[in-house]
Amino acid sequence: MGMGAHMRMITGPPRMTTDLQVLTLAQWLSPAYPTGAFAYSHGIEMAVQEGSVTTAAGLQGWLADVLAHGSGRNDCVLLRAAHACDSVDEVLAVDAAAQAFAGAAERLRETRLQGHAFAKTTAHIRGDDLPDLCAPVAVGYAAGRAALPVNLTAAMYLQAFVGNLVSAAVRLVPLGQTEGQAVLAALTPLCHEIAEETADTPLDALQSTAFLSDIAAMKHETLEPRIFRS
Repeated sequence: MGMGAHMRMITGPPRMTTDLQVLTLAQWLSPAYPTGAFAYSHGIEMAVQEGSVTTAAGLQGWLADVLAHGSGRNDCVLLRAAHACDSVDEVLAVDAAAQAFAGAAERLRETRLQGHAFAKTTAHIRGDDLPDLCAPVAVGYAAGRAALPVNLTAAMYLQAFVGNLVSAAVRLVPLGQTEGQAVLAALTPLCHEIAEETADTPLDALQSTAFLSDIAAMKHETLEPRIFRS
């Protein structure tokens, strides 16, 4: 039996999304929210250093693979699982899976530190009590407790994730701001698609075939000098 079997099932017609819910998620996933996301490149710094990403088209292809076949898809599955949790024990089980699937030491540090910062800030402003969780697990669990729609949360989380990596690449390649935003716009439909496709995906189906991204993350651990923490 997979871990998902212990989580509550959401039944009945979907709740209508309100403007306030959208604005809450926009705040949580904004670059201004103090999670420290700006300090991480998710291995892109290494990819640029090695010449794997040198143009806007190359960046778009690299990020599309990360989204569809690597961290992006897995983060969506983890976020959805955390959203469905009713207890701290359940969400800690999801978090254990998130830590196990971090492909490198820096990836684990990246998701844990950002998740801790998100939980700490969100607990303070909401007067809630959130455990120390990896980033997608923290966002999903907080969204579930706040009755925010899971599909929208997953899609906006992915867009924020890829937007941060585009921002890193703009500085590293370098690319113009307009080129960077064009890449983000091109990838936004994919964020929505992956968020929808993972709706019924259990934790047992976590997987990653974005091998070049994982290898870049491992190599980055010894890169000197460097700008980003991952």
